[in-house]
Amino acid sequence: MIRRLMQMLVCHVLIALGCISGACANPIPPLEGLEALRKGFSSISDFTADITQEKRLSLMKRNMTMSGMVRFKKPDKFFMLVNPPYSSRMVLIDSVIELDTGTEGRRNRIALPPEQGLGHWFSKLASPMTTLPEGVTIQADLSNSLYTLTMTPQGKGQVKELTISFLVDGTIRRLIILERNGDKATMSFKNLRRNTGLTERDFMLGN
Repeated sequence: MIRRLMQMLVCHVLIALGCISGACANPIPPLEGLEALRKGFSSISDFTADITQEKRLSLMKRNMTMSGMVRFKKPDKFFMLVNPPYSSRMVLIDSVIELDTGTEGRRNRIALPPEQGLGHWFSKLASPMTTLPEGVTIQADLSNSLYTLTMTPQGKGQVKELTISFLVDGTIRRLIILERNGDKATMSFKNLRRNTGLTERDFMLGN
């Protein structure tokens, strides 16, 4: 009898710990999750945040932990700076990525499919969501006031899956990007400063 009670106690503890860590996330309709994202971002025109990024390189079978900062400005601008020893700068303007790794002055330019561009996504978030966007599969859940959206594009672009976790006020907590080559980047956000008046100059590789 005592042994049985102990087993039940351990089981309850494990369940509770699972809920605390997010394992008990409550699935919600994708439209509800998208609408929460739209409402949260409706009052944000730009933001800057410090990040910690964990990068898993499938080809080299290694993980890297980096720190840096990001900037975002509606509707289609994103900038990321990674500190040494993995120094790099990246700018995404809608569907075009420019990357500067500081190696011999070389810069890489990558064009994503138009349907994966920032402008495309934010145009869909400009008004209340009544239907799911075409060309993407979406899952959503809500756990302890934290929304999580997992989006899987159906095309053949570089991004295989994108997951964003955010609060009801639009504060991003985590962004996960899984590429088709198996590389995976997990960005955790902190010290988010919103609506500071970022300009075009804040989204240039030279800054």
